[in-house]
Amino acid sequence: MTRSFIEFPSDFVFGTATAAYQIEGAAKADGRGESIWDRFSHTPGKVFEGHTGDVACDHYHRYEEDIKLMHELGIPAYRLSISWPRIFPERGKFNQAGIDFYRRVLETLHKYEIEPAVTLYHWDLPQYLQDEGGWANRATVDYFVEYATKVFRELGDLVPKFITHNEPWCASFLSYGLGHHAPGHHDWREAYAAAHHILLSHGKAVEAYRAGGYQGEIGITLNFTWVDSASNRPEDVAAARREDGFANRWFIEPLMKRQYPSDMVEWVEGRIGALDFIEPGDLESIASTIDFLGINFYSRNVVQAGAGNAHLESQVVQPSADRVTDMGWEIHPESLYRLLTWLKSEYTADLPLVITENGAAFRDELVDGEVQDVDRVNYVADHLEAAKRFIDEGGPLKGYYLWSFMDNFEWAFGYSKRFGMVYVDYATQVRTVKASGKWYSGQIAHHRAANVR
Repeated sequence: MTRSFIEFPSDFVFGTATAAYQIEGAAKADGRGESIWDRFSHTPGKVFEGHTGDVACDHYHRYEEDIKLMHELGIPAYRLSISWPRIFPERGKFNQAGIDFYRRVLETLHKYEIEPAVTLYHWDLPQYLQDEGGWANRATVDYFVEYATKVFRELGDLVPKFITHNEPWCASFLSYGLGHHAPGHHDWREAYAAAHHILLSHGKAVEAYRAGGYQGEIGITLNFTWVDSASNRPEDVAAARREDGFANRWFIEPLMKRQYPSDMVEWVEGRIGALDFIEPGDLESIASTIDFLGINFYSRNVVQAGAGNAHLESQVVQPSADRVTDMGWEIHPESLYRLLTWLKSEYTADLPLVITENGAAFRDELVDGEVQDVDRVNYVADHLEAAKRFIDEGGPLKGYYLWSFMDNFEWAFGYSKRFGMVYVDYATQVRTVKASGKWYSGQIAHHRAANVR
């Protein structure tokens, strides 16, 4: 079955996305310093089969061919991230070679008329900062602003859209509380302090960008998980509300309402003590005006009371096996529509929204030079239809970036999960466009042609 293409407004932007540690490799090239993911992935038992990002997709050496492939597919926009340890490999030590690499990448994107969107932080904190407490240490806020300001000055002329942080939930709760990501801690007080400091560093970086007089746009990307209660039982409804507060409201509310959700503050303080890492003026900085909100969406959670997440006294109900991706995540595009509608109604009003990640992992196989990932084609098409429904009802959704451009290092899952629209043979580094990449290229070509008429 071939999926039909979907009509979008003329100003809608289609793109694709990656992240530095997941694709670049060249872990020690040209003065790059160690990141928390270098340390974490080299720690036995932390990443699937001991995989690391040392080589990854070797994009550091192959960026020109990768960007040319994007051009051949007609991709008009590309979201990439910058490796902080390439820019400041040691505290206070600037590395010109790191900036020069990203300038070459950005200039190549412009050569092929691909618009870059640059994420400043996609989880690769310099290890020397983690040695001093990482994001749980308030001083990291100042180091981030120093790094961000340097990037603005050095590369701002080539970047029309900056994203301060990717998924603060993952960089704090998943990393310092649940321990699944680097640095792999299990300390909920650290986790909430880290979340606050990441949001504060976002606000301070936005302030620095405005003060610099740059002409582009700046925003932040949050990951959202739509939450439904497993039943109408009061205990399940309450558990779902806590899950929503933990996954969604803890991050969107300070950005848009200058406060943390009161129900969650009461819950959290009952478990970790007073949130005394929040200082006067912090929430005003966090709520600095942004030009857009980035949204990463993959799935929903159906929640009941239970012990699965001891911190929340909640339990995620497993979805039916025939409607899940290779990550075990339920395929539920209706939840994307509901999420977008909720955000507009409760928080963002007319603020432009951009889907900065959406996609799916499946067990792709290269057979006779082709990858027939029909499930991914249907996943993307179904989510685009949900996005279009929101737009048709007046929603200010302005873009969609497919995750990911190519298969890559999938964090704690190593190379065992494939999200790309381009298949990567990690032994040979040969790239093969999957059926989903061809369909997405066709969707973009259809969009372009429809808006030329």
